[in-house]
Amino acid sequence: MATIAELSIDLVGHTTFAPPSDVRWSTDAADGSALSEFAGRACYETWDKPNPHTATNQAYVRHILDVGHTAVLEHSSASMYLRGVSRSCSHEIMRHRHFSFSQLSQRYVPAEEARVVVPEAVRADEQLTRLFLQSADVAHQAYEEILQGISAQGLNQGSHAAVRAKQARQAARAVLPNCTETRFVMTGNFRSWRHFIGTRAAEHADPEIRRIAVECLEKLKQISPEVFDDFSVVDLVDGGRMATSPYVNEF
Repeated sequence: MATIAELSIDLVGHTTFAPPSDVRWSTDAADGSALSEFAGRACYETWDKPNPHTATNQAYVRHILDVGHTAVLEHSSASMYLRGVSRSCSHEIMRHRHFSFSQLSQRYVPAEEARVVVPEAVRADEQLTRLFLQSADVAHQAYEEILQGISAQGLNQGSHAAVRAKQARQAARAVLPNCTETRFVMTGNFRSWRHFIGTRAAEHADPEIRRIAVECLEKLKQISPEVFDDFSVVDLVDGGRMATSPYVNEF
C-alpha cells in the first residue's frame, strides 16, 4: 500500500544584520526586521529618528506597510525546506516567480516507494482514502514496470550506466500521479513571503497550499515578528486554518 507523506517545513536560513560602524543608529529589533528598517532610514538618513511615532522597529515597519514603501522588505530573506508536498501543489507554489526553488529531481532520484500526499477531503473518508492509495499503488507499479522494460530494451547501451538509469527514470516518471510527494528548498525576500501568505493563506485557497502558507508564516513570525505579526491566524470550520492581514495587497 502507498505511504502517506506528511507535511514538514523547516526554516533553514534567514538574513542576519550587522550595522555599519560609522552610522550612529540603533534599533530594538534584529536581523531581517532591523535590516528592513535600516534600508528605509537609509533613503532619508533619519538615523536620529525624528518622528517619535516610528521610533520603534515595529512602529517603523507598520508605517512602511501603511505608506506602501514595501520595497525595503526585499533586503531581508528566509529559506524553507519543504517535504510532504504534492507535485501538483508544488507547481502552484512555483508560480510565485519572485522566489528561488531547488526541487527534488525525478530524473536522478528513483521513486523507490509510492509516497503520496492525500487531500484532506479524501482523508476524511476511510473508503476514499483506501481507493486513493490503491490508485497510487497502480501508478507506482506501472512506473516500476516501465523502468524494467526500458532496462530490458538496453536503451543506449553505449552510454554510462548512470546516464542510462536517468534516461529510464525520465521516461517512467510521466506515469506518476500529481499526488506524488516532492521536496524542495524555497527562498524569498520578506516582501515576497508576505505576498505568498496573503494570497495562499486565504480562506478560499487550496487547503494544501493554505496549510503550507500558514506554517511558513508561523516560522517567519519567530525570526521577524515586526514584519509578520500583522497576520492573524484563525481556525476554520473544516478544521483548517487561514491567515489574514489588513496589508495583503501591498505587493
